[in-house]
Amino acid sequence: MSTQFNIIQLLQGSPEWLQYRLAKRNASESAAVLGLSPWTTPYQLWLIKTGRLVQAANAPMLRGIELEPIARAHYELQTGLVMQPLVLESGDYSASLDGMTLEGDLILEIKCPYKGQDSALWHGVAAGTAPEHYMIQLQHQLMVSGADVAHLFVFDGRQGLLLEVRRDETVMQRVRTAWDSFQQYLDSDTPPPLTDADTVVREDSNWSAAARNYSEAKAAVDAADAVLAAAREKLVALAQHPKETGGGVSVTRFWKSGSVDYKRVPELKGVDLDAYRGKMREEVRVTSN
Repeated sequence: MSTQFNIIQLLQGSPEWLQYRLAKRNASESAAVLGLSPWTTPYQLWLIKTGRLVQAANAPMLRGIELEPIARAHYELQTGLVMQPLVLESGDYSASLDGMTLEGDLILEIKCPYKGQDSALWHGVAAGTAPEHYMIQLQHQLMVSGADVAHLFVFDGRQGLLLEVRRDETVMQRVRTAWDSFQQYLDSDTPPPLTDADTVVREDSNWSAAARNYSEAKAAVDAADAVLAAAREKLVALAQHPKETGGGVSVTRFWKSGSVDYKRVPELKGVDLDAYRGKMREEVRVTSN
């Protein structure tokens, strides 16, 4: 199936490429727009697209960047195909392809899971399937490129598995509809609904003042704790008897039983301990970044 697209002369991963992506509807983001990404919520994507959050490369991402050329070479050797990495644009939609044939009828998406053959992705492709968020990405790429077939190539650093995926116009329409809805949040600079996985970024003056007070107080407490720990260490070093006191301070030495490692109790093997847990309770944790 043919479509109209432009080839964007940008190196994938370059600063120019990253800046270009901010204004485009990208294939790797479609699962997040649909609320199906295991890593990025719609709100987190909104933060990225509006420049409020910079997405840093993590270890799995760096592994994928490092192994991609090697994986493509293995794929070409395995299939006999020659694949050219390309950044394609069709209207508001963009797709950064790991490879495309000269005829444009087949595209390539490479995944190098951090756990290799122990990953769920590897086992899924071995069974002839892939997670929905990856299938969404592939359908977006097929939509932009107009290709008939996509190859998902999963590479562990030494060998790879291939899964063939064909166009699905129904999924493509889901992608377009979701992006049209998401675009309204970008145009109005209004965040989409939050999920429990979201962390709200606060920029208001009340929060900033309270956060500054907390940080200053915690710094003072940390300094006092360091002084207290040094004083305690000195007292313990001076104490020679199990119980010593003076100057309003006592040092007592005693033995305490170790905690029970329930996993090592044979009688508890296979027992559902959750049935014996108390009710869940909400706790609040405040930390300094």
